[in-house]
Amino acid sequence: MDAAVKKKVHRNFTFIDAVTKDTVTVRIPEVVDPSYGMYVWPAAPVLAQYIWYHRDQIQGKRILELGAGTSLPGIVAAKIPNRNNRVILSDAAHLTDCLNNCLQSCKANALEDKIKVIGLTWGQFDPEIVKLESIDLVLGSDCFYDPKDFEDILVTVAYLLERNPRCEFWTTYQDRSSDRTLEHLLTKWNLLCRRIPLWTFEADKDNIADSTLPGSHDIEMLVIERK
Repeated sequence: MDAAVKKKVHRNFTFIDAVTKDTVTVRIPEVVDPSYGMYVWPAAPVLAQYIWYHRDQIQGKRILELGAGTSLPGIVAAKIPNRNNRVILSDAAHLTDCLNNCLQSCKANALEDKIKVIGLTWGQFDPEIVKLESIDLVLGSDCFYDPKDFEDILVTVAYLLERNPRCEFWTTYQDRSSDRTLEHLLTKWNLLCRRIPLWTFEADKDNIADSTLPGSHDIEMLVIERK
């Protein structure tokens, strides 16, 4: 048996509305492996919490997740009761293991017939992105991991937002170095950024959605749109 298969585990993430008591539980297959795209990093539950907290704003939306990997945010968006969101999960076309993991996440949540999985490589304008349907919301969790990818990500985001002027990019990332910044690239690609304090959507706490991933990590929540 392949070593990666032996290491695969399934984890449950349960998001709860303290007022209405509404809940949604997502089951995510995860591979504890050097291939970091198949592991749930702390930024993912934060973005998923933002989606859950603002679920009334995304009813019937067409949603694309970039660099989906384990797909926690996209699966949450698809599983919100009575919202009828149409979700597309994407990861780099050459990362077949990550794309397969997206499919496994869909199957684990009985969504394989409702969610589309595509290969979409940041910074490349191949047929998959050119023929993409109109999008209302783009998601990205911890895409800003390697500085060499930052501009490719924002080039892709800028293209999607130009094609879909009312669209926003909701993204979280772990601040791993004070030397890393997006400001000059946002200006270059004519984008605006709003930082969202974690406390405003109850993400400034440990153990979001029973994730056992402490909220004390330096996570940034951003909403990016066109100028």
